[in-house]
Amino acid sequence: MNNATKILLSGCNGKMGRAISRLASMDDSVEIVGGLDINTAEEFGYPVFSEPGKVNVDCDVIVDFSNHAALEGVLELARSKKIPAVIATTGLLATQIELMHESAKYVAIFHSANMSIGVNLLIDLVQRAARALGEDFDIEIVEKHHNQKLDAPSGTALAIADALKEVRDCETQYVYERQSVRRKRTTSEIGIHSIRGGNIIGDHDVLFCGQNEVITVSHSAASRDVFATGALRAAKFIAKKPAGLYSMNDLINE
Repeated sequence: MNNATKILLSGCNGKMGRAISRLASMDDSVEIVGGLDINTAEEFGYPVFSEPGKVNVDCDVIVDFSNHAALEGVLELARSKKIPAVIATTGLLATQIELMHESAKYVAIFHSANMSIGVNLLIDLVQRAARALGEDFDIEIVEKHHNQKLDAPSGTALAIADALKEVRDCETQYVYERQSVRRKRTTSEIGIHSIRGGNIIGDHDVLFCGQNEVITVSHSAASRDVFATGALRAAKFIAKKPAGLYSMNDLINE
């Protein structure tokens, strides 16, 4: 495994971290050489550090699937050691996104609100639909996740909305709930709705609602493995890249 991409996995003992570790153990092109987590149990045979300052292993890339509160420490480690980083953590604050953009001036940063190739294809498809359908179709986004997810709406739903906003000719505003205001829907709105229940991994539906017809573009994740696979692909993609901010579009287009 001398040519394997060496990964430091932040959030290694979370649900996504375990999925990545399991898949990486079956992939000779990657090797997880260390983990970062407040839970320092060593379940997969690599050392686990409680904070970035304690990391003492060499790696080619950091993959961050931890809580967004840990992002600053991860980015500081990436900048100080000149280690490219894949940021897959959701629920980022505006200040954290700014910090990520600032860090990308010094080191390669890969960021995606969703690591699934399928979701990123969905984003491309709904942009095409929005261009073709125009203002005659109202757009509503429905996202469904498990009952343990902390943030709402999902980062993916917001990424879809942002992508749609980019290609719309009209003014766009996001509406997250309708019960507080009694008024008709306007063409400028994109409705974003969140459902939390059970163990739903992640479902996203984008509805284009016109006169006498509705077009729905959907993606459903049956397993966390789809995100883990995307994260490992991103790690291999970003490991040798120069400083800059990269996205799933860059990976797909390459």
